[in-house]
Amino acid sequence: MDTFQPAFSSWLNAPAHQQWLAAEGLRLLAFAKASKLPDGFGNLDEQGRLPDDARAETMNTARMTHSFAMAHIQGLPGFSELVDHGVQALSGPLRDAEHGGWFATAQPHENDTGKAAYLHAFVALAASSAVVAQRPGAQALLDEAVRVIDAHFWSEEEGALRESFNRDWSDEEAYRGANSNMHATEAFLALADATDEPRWLVRALRIVERVIHGHAAANDYLVVEHFDRHWQPLREYNHDNPADGFRPYGTTPGHGFEWARLLLHLEAARVQIGMLTPGWLAQDAQKLFDQNCRHGWEVDGAPGLVYTLDWDNRAVVRHRLHWVHAEAAAAASALLKRTDEAQYEAWYRRFWEFCDKHFIDRCNGSWHHELDPQNRPSADIWPGKPDLYHAWQAVLIPRLPLAPSMATALAKLSSPTPV
Repeated sequence: MDTFQPAFSSWLNAPAHQQWLAAEGLRLLAFAKASKLPDGFGNLDEQGRLPDDARAETMNTARMTHSFAMAHIQGLPGFSELVDHGVQALSGPLRDAEHGGWFATAQPHENDTGKAAYLHAFVALAASSAVVAQRPGAQALLDEAVRVIDAHFWSEEEGALRESFNRDWSDEEAYRGANSNMHATEAFLALADATDEPRWLVRALRIVERVIHGHAAANDYLVVEHFDRHWQPLREYNHDNPADGFRPYGTTPGHGFEWARLLLHLEAARVQIGMLTPGWLAQDAQKLFDQNCRHGWEVDGAPGLVYTLDWDNRAVVRHRLHWVHAEAAAAASALLKRTDEAQYEAWYRRFWEFCDKHFIDRCNGSWHHELDPQNRPSADIWPGKPDLYHAWQAVLIPRLPLAPSMATALAKLSSPTPV
């Protein structure tokens, strides 16, 4: 970790806390191994079992491949074969061999063959981590992911990703999404390190300029999620389906925290290689964090962060989701390292205390993915325990510098010579 010497006692400097994070990571990884299917990785239920109808999905396969690659890079035995399995699945059954790009699932139904930017960002992230892990087939997968992003998703005119297409790329969705562009920013940070090409940091900054420094800043630093193809906000999008798992109505505090962290990673990555870096990246990160704490935490009178807010900052979907709190803790640690301010230490501890009390399942393993408004385990939005990625990154990020990106940072820590 970067030299971090605050004027107060910090958990980030406490050996016992570092050990606790590492132990929690091992527990999460052990649970996730059971998600392996012949064509990739599937969604585990509450007890860590694959349902009889489990299907390999590109999102989960890419996230698992990325996560297992980071475990392998750290020197944890038992994960190299899982990384290789993920690379093979993404190179084979999950990929469209005829038109290029990736389906959402292996052997998709005829009406479910579209190509989504969100999924392709995760494929690029998985491939970059597998390349850093030096796994067979990873470079070819990365080259193909870059080719598809360049050819279809990246819009140089817009400085952002287009959202989705049909199978043969002939029909584009008349929608632009902050969520897919957020994960593209994450992937581009990793691509910059894996390819040694600064153009990915240029693209990441352009996305951030539009989505955060433009639209979110104009909305009191609460992220506007949905837009038409001309980047005009769609404020009533999914009003009748407010709890959608990927495109919910209103604003999403969890994404505000995730963006805040990504802005700090982008700032650090650009500074590290001597690129011109705007001062507003850190300022916007702080404002995003502060506003989403202010409006998301205990907004309905109970502890925890709600899933969504309306345009008057009232809670809409009051469920507490595990990924929201994982991102909040990760963002607090990033801001703490960046600013040395005690307020972020307080939030960091508050978020982990909440996760420890309510989300971490020491009986059946992993984390409960969702709590109801009374902070009891529920399954209204996210049944089961399919996600390793958010919680695993939350226990890694406090132990790593802000740059380089996670897999590369882990490789540097594991290597006696520069990587």
